[in-house]
Amino acid sequence: MNIERSRHRNLKFTGKNILNYCIFMGPSIIFFTFLFLIPLIQEIFYSFTDWNGINQEFSFQGLYQYGRVLKDKDYWYSMVFTLKFSFYVVLFANLIGFIWAYLLSKDIPLRNMWRALIYLPRILGGVVLGYLWRFIFQEVFVQFGEWSGISWFSQPWFTTTSSSFWALVIVMVWSLSGYLMVIYNAGFSALENTYIEAARIDGANGFQILFRVIIPLMMPSITRCLFIAINWAMLLYDTNISLTNGNPFRSSEGVTMNIYATAFKSNQMAFGAAKSMIFVLIIIAISLTQVKLTSRKEVQQ
Repeated sequence: MNIERSRHRNLKFTGKNILNYCIFMGPSIIFFTFLFLIPLIQEIFYSFTDWNGINQEFSFQGLYQYGRVLKDKDYWYSMVFTLKFSFYVVLFANLIGFIWAYLLSKDIPLRNMWRALIYLPRILGGVVLGYLWRFIFQEVFVQFGEWSGISWFSQPWFTTTSSSFWALVIVMVWSLSGYLMVIYNAGFSALENTYIEAARIDGANGFQILFRVIIPLMMPSITRCLFIAINWAMLLYDTNISLTNGNPFRSSEGVTMNIYATAFKSNQMAFGAAKSMIFVLIIIAISLTQVKLTSRKEVQQ
């Protein structure tokens, strides 16, 4: 009873508590409101109009723009491209990040230095990353391919649909896996060694411990990393435009590039807003499904 009373006493909104909430949460709420909530409401509003993004006059057209989206082949081609791209990025980035974290959870020399080097690609900005890797693909890889005789490296990376796709996947996996490694590393640090020791006493080998003990206990970290990877991969824009710019012939154009081109290059803001809202709903559906499926497999330590 005393514990419950103390809890209720701590939950009272006193003047000091309200001031603390305003100081620590106020800036985040303000930024969230002006940078996300208000633009989202405007996006929803304009998707039911015919606004071109320039003139002040517009009229309401109901679901007309959404009907146009359903008939836009370029938009759905970019959607398929984005979903395929996201699948491979999420798979390989999480796999590589998990392996790095698993290896660096061992007591090896210069462990922190290796962690810093693996995380380093995440520091580079998306546009810089794209231009840097464009040089690597067009110059370094070609020279190495000619020297080694391995034709895979010396292929024309940005002249075919397949090579442009895999170039984007390579760059995104290289950039994202180090960040995911940090999250997985935190998960490994929180693991209870008693479970692993008990499995060893029972005669389990390394693979059995990994798949039957470690991975089930790491599911909370896996859930978070999958969620982050899905959102970052599907929302890719800056690296996409600086690395491939949608070439060849818009075959490597992601959804975000398609929406931007529609809204700002073609001055069809309402049409772009409708595309954006459908894309948001698809991301929410995929993310919620992923979180629900992986959360079921989480176990309590």
